[in-house]
Amino acid sequence: MGEESGVSDEVLWCQVVNGDGDAFGVLFDRHHDRVWRHALSVLRQPHVAEDVTAVVFYEAWRRRSSIRMVNDSILPWLLVTTNNTLRNHVRQQRRYRHFLSQLPAPADETDIAEHIADADDTRHKTSALREAFTRLRPQERDVLTLCILEGLGAKEAGAALGIADGTVKSRLHRAKSRLGALYSQMVQEHEPDAQAILGRRTS
Repeated sequence: MGEESGVSDEVLWCQVVNGDGDAFGVLFDRHHDRVWRHALSVLRQPHVAEDVTAVVFYEAWRRRSSIRMVNDSILPWLLVTTNNTLRNHVRQQRRYRHFLSQLPAPADETDIAEHIADADDTRHKTSALREAFTRLRPQERDVLTLCILEGLGAKEAGAALGIADGTVKSRLHRAKSRLGALYSQMVQEHEPDAQAILGRRTS
């Protein structure tokens, strides 16, 4: 396997398509950390990011015959699939939180109130930005991930997403604008929640 460490993703993937588990292992070792870091940047929970990473590579193996390479690299496909997996995870968590919200509130909310009261401005804004990112449309998250986080050009991103260069540029512009608007909305939505809980403390 060591001899394969310098082989391109595309060459290795041809072997993977034919069922070569060792070649898949090389690609897993090569890109695992980058996929995990992207998942972690959204989730902020290392163990959950690891679960998401496992799902992404499972999907890569399951769909190995239909994966599109960009510049001999599988990484763009992996990152787009990470976004899809994150979207599903966030949706499940949202349903879970909705379920919990229907339950009676705990008798003592002091710890929650103190936690919110002590949260600094940076943490608040970071949380708002993560929430704003998860609320973007899938195509918006994908183009931001490839062009902004990964630094791909319009041509490379278009190849990964299966769209024209011009579409990438216009979609990126709209995605930036929408992210900014959602970020502002999230900041405003989170602040009243903190004030409401603090108000219950003093009432």
